[in-house]
Amino acid sequence: MKPLPDHSHHLVYCLNIHPGERWADQMAAIESAGVELRRRLAPDHPFGLGLRVSARAARELERSGQSDTVRRRFDELGLYAVTINGFPYGRFHGSPVKERVYAPDWRTEARVAYTRRLARLLAAWLREDVPGSISTVPGSFGPWMRGRTAVAAIVRRWMEIVRELDRLRRATGRHIVLAIEPEPDCWIETAASLVEIYEHSVIPIGAPHLARAAGVSLAAAERMIRAHLGACLDTCHLWVNGENLAAALLRVSRAGIPVAKLQISAAPAAPNTAAGRRALRRFADPVYLHQTRAWDGSLERARWTDLPDALAELRTAPPRWEVRTHCHIPLFHSPVPPLRSSARALDAHVWAEALRSTNVFEIETYTFFALPQSVRPRNVVDSIEAEYRWCLRRLRSAR
Repeated sequence: MKPLPDHSHHLVYCLNIHPGERWADQMAAIESAGVELRRRLAPDHPFGLGLRVSARAARELERSGQSDTVRRRFDELGLYAVTINGFPYGRFHGSPVKERVYAPDWRTEARVAYTRRLARLLAAWLREDVPGSISTVPGSFGPWMRGRTAVAAIVRRWMEIVRELDRLRRATGRHIVLAIEPEPDCWIETAASLVEIYEHSVIPIGAPHLARAAGVSLAAAERMIRAHLGACLDTCHLWVNGENLAAALLRVSRAGIPVAKLQISAAPAAPNTAAGRRALRRFADPVYLHQTRAWDGSLERARWTDLPDALAELRTAPPRWEVRTHCHIPLFHSPVPPLRSSARALDAHVWAEALRSTNVFEIETYTFFALPQSVRPRNVVDSIEAEYRWCLRRLRSAR
């Protein structure tokens, strides 16, 4: 797609909005929704894809040897691959996901094998001039982490992928970054914690391990890490956790961590009043985890792993608190008060910093089919188109 005059930035939407774990399901969504969106938004230009490839789909593609066929089909349709969402491993729609979305985590060989497959697929699909990335679980779900042994295990497994991505770069010329995605209640839940863990665990543990495994110097190992292990920052996640979005981007970039992509998403919030709690209750669903925070100005007062737990306890809390919950709502949606959208935090300063920090922007409203009817249009393609146009206006203004 051509969202910006200089052609160096890419705006995509994440195909995890479309149900289906088989590659045939995802290809059907690409050939229907993806093609239609290109017709509406960029009929004269190639249209970028934010792919979702489940573990099942990755195995199917690898066993069938279809990766070259898929690349040719993308070319025929005027589409091109930019990034893969490698966060959800298995089923992601229609039945409870909750904390299972973090499993298998980065302590396991299953997560490594899955990500290796994604890397090989993306290397076959990428155009030479497009930076590639695979977003992934931020290590593990917080309650599952136990001590330094778990930390070291995760870092060593990340090094396996860094080494694989370096091998692919040398073999194919395609540069891919494994992009850690901070999320509330995970081991890495903020941009600040990502920087801290990168500096105090990833480099000190990972560089010596990688140097030995790859037979290179410590300095070369660190360069390899900083080239292939980066960040996927999600504006909904950061905002729920109280981070200033522009400052978060700047913090990660200044730490020498590549921001492989910025996921553009919005979250609902409401004051802790009876009306506010009633409005937020509509977002509680049995499928996804909705981590929730209560803020009193700049102070976090309370946190819950899921929205129903928060609503049960908030009845006795001060009404001045603002309650924010991790639920991706369409960027263009203007809620009826007392609800508010975090989209208001995506101001000109954030867009300007984002354009300096990354060249890939991904719209990600995967919750579409779980949202209340009042929050979404009837047609998923119309909703995605409206989100594209919302982003394009702001990206162009920021230039």
